[in-house]
Amino acid sequence: MSTAPRIAGPTRPRYPPPPRSEPHWPPLLCIAAAILLEILLPSRLIPGPSWLFPALESVMLVVLLVASPQRVTGEHTLRRPLALGATALVSIANAISLGLLCGNLLHHQLTQGKALIIAGVLIWFTNVLVFSLWFWETDRGGPGRRAAGHDGAPDFLFPQMSDTWLLPEWRPAYLDYLYVSVTNATAFSPTDTMPLTPTAKSVMGLQSLISLVTILLVVSRAVGIL
Repeated sequence: MSTAPRIAGPTRPRYPPPPRSEPHWPPLLCIAAAILLEILLPSRLIPGPSWLFPALESVMLVVLLVASPQRVTGEHTLRRPLALGATALVSIANAISLGLLCGNLLHHQLTQGKALIIAGVLIWFTNVLVFSLWFWETDRGGPGRRAAGHDGAPDFLFPQMSDTWLLPEWRPAYLDYLYVSVTNATAFSPTDTMPLTPTAKSVMGLQSLISLVTILLVVSRAVGIL
């Protein structure tokens, strides 16, 4: 009894995809923009002396700019700790600013609706920038490991990762994580990119909560004052 020959299909592309470097300036520009947005907040919404957090963040940004290469080509001993430290400082300052703004809204009679709207928008945009950095720094072990091809398990499932036949060498870059941050902060939930690990789910959930508080509590109260 004869059997039909088995036709071998194409071999599935191996994970991880080939190494690929990426420019370092987009995340640095993102940190600088977040610092600028923090400076533009009213002084009563900046924790401690109004110059303290922006000064610390600026110093770390300058050191990061000088100490790290222009392109991320592999793991770097100084780049990752400095980047995580600067991102953490901006995150803490933004969270405190949101808390101070909510406290003012809930416990004080305020009539400056336009100022509240502007403050809420600044905090929301800072939230988007900061979490894009967290996504970029945590996925697959960080940008250095991704650039060197030493990826860990993926933390995010991008749509392009489902089309490995068409895009076998595709790798996410900073702009992809910025897009994920924008959509997550706008929709309060994942859209086309799904979190796969507990870390990714926790970070995306935290961003959604902060965005929800900012938009629903701060902006709606400001519009009501107007």
